[in-house]
This record gives sequence, C-alpha cells and structure tokens, in this order.
Amino acid sequence: MPKSVQELELKSIQYRKKVLSIIKAASAGHTGGSLSAVDILNVLYNSTMDITPQNFQEVDRDHYIQSKGHSVEALYVVLADKGFYPESELDTLNQYQSHFIGHPTRKVNGVEQNTGALGHGLSIAVGTALAGKKDGRNYRVFTLLGDGELEEGSNWEASMSAAHYQLDNLVVVVDYNKLQITGPIKEVTGVESVKQKLEAFGYAVREVDGNSVPDLVTCLKQVPFEPGKPNLILAHTTKGKGISFIENQVGWHHHVPSDDEYEIAMNELDSAEKEWWERNGSR
Repeated sequence: MPKSVQELELKSIQYRKKVLSIIKAASAGHTGGSLSAVDILNVLYNSTMDITPQNFQEVDRDHYIQSKGHSVEALYVVLADKGFYPESELDTLNQYQSHFIGHPTRKVNGVEQNTGALGHGLSIAVGTALAGKKDGRNYRVFTLLGDGELEEGSNWEASMSAAHYQLDNLVVVVDYNKLQITGPIKEVTGVESVKQKLEAFGYAVREVDGNSVPDLVTCLKQVPFEPGKPNLILAHTTKGKGISFIENQVGWHHHVPSDDEYEIAMNELDSAEKEWWERNGSR
C-alpha cells in the first residue's frame, strides 16, 4: 500500500487520467460519476480495506460491493492498479465479448457482486455483514451508493435491517455529488435532507469531503463510529471532479469527450500531476 497521503493524492490524479482514457477509447462510459468516486475508491482500496488478489477467494477478508454500478470505470482502473488483472485488459472496455462491460460483473476478477440495477447493492452488503456477525467473523463490508440511488425504496428496507441487527461491521459510503442523470437530486425527487433521514434510520453518520484524500483517510480510520450501529459516510463530492469543464455538469453523466475536450482534460490532469511533483519532489 502507498506509504503516505501524498502518494494517494498522486494516485487519484493518475486514476482520473486512466478513467478518461478508457472511456475515450471505448466511446462510452459514465464520466462524471466515475470521476467523483475516484478518491473514495482510491482510499478504500489503498488505505482502508483488506482486499487483495491474493486473499480474494477467502471469506475472512473485507468485502466491497459497488452498488453505484454505473461508475464502474473507476472501479476497473483501481482493480487493475491493485493487480487483479493486467491494465492492458482495460483496452477492451465495452468491446464485443469483453468482460469489461458498463456495470460490475463477477466475470471480472476482483468484482464481488453483479450490480448496476440501482438499489440492490446495499441489500447484498447488509446480508453479507449479517452473515459475518452470525458466523462470528471479523470482516467488514463496504458499499458505495450514489445519492440519486437513494430514491430506490430497497435502500431504506435494507437500512432498517442494518440498524435492527446492529451491523457495525457495515460501512456505507454515499457519493453525494448532488446530481443524477436528469438533473440535481433536489429537483428530481427531493431526497434531501439526506443526513437527517439516514440518522433516523439508525446509522451513525459522518460527513466528509469525499474528494479530499486526507479527510477520507482520517474518517475511515474511525470506523466503527458507534458500537452497535451501521456506519454511513456522507461523502460530499463534485461530479466530474478534476476536470474544470466537466465538474458539476449534468450532461457529463454519460458523455464521451471529443478529441478537443480530451486534450484539454488531459492537459489539466497533467498540470495537476506536475504540481504534485513540484510540491513533493521531482521524479
């Protein structure tokens, strides 16, 4: 694992570059949501969770379920970096007969559950956490939800179960970028006030800047937040984070950059990486 927060910050920049490059090459992908989730996945896999290619077939390890399945490009990039498969396999994204499709599938090494139909991942995570409790195992279960996904009623049924069974081995992270495919979440179904709703359903809730690597590292180290309560991190993020003209733009939920847009975006990320090296030492 990286030795410092600074190394994780560099990884986030590099992950964003790779996410954009595979979406561009595939001419398809969920750009905005993948970019908002990069820092969360980076910290989970490189700082928090005990999940490796070596222990993936074991039960007594942490478990991760990406309920926010449409942001799978970010997950694929992180798993490749962790050594679950060669990075070159990402070049087949969305191609005929490739396992690297637009939502998580267990045909890809490192993916725990098929997801993508929103609202299902939390139920699976709750069941996995409950099984761990009943079997006397010490593993933790992590799941990533989108904020628009909270409109699915199955999330609230699962949340009641999580609180009832006192699943403090469950860690729910909400990618709270406040946009969904058709617009701002507050204009689509009015799911606000999210924090109060989640607390009322029995979660121990913490809010964090979901695009701040140091803040995420600190927050996740505090799990479990309260004994006997499921943990929920409300990660305030920016959709399209890291690329100025993509940030907070609804139209980039599922959009492929043109050649000119791709060049501008990569130049911005190259500049961010250059600034990192200037702050932290040259190559």
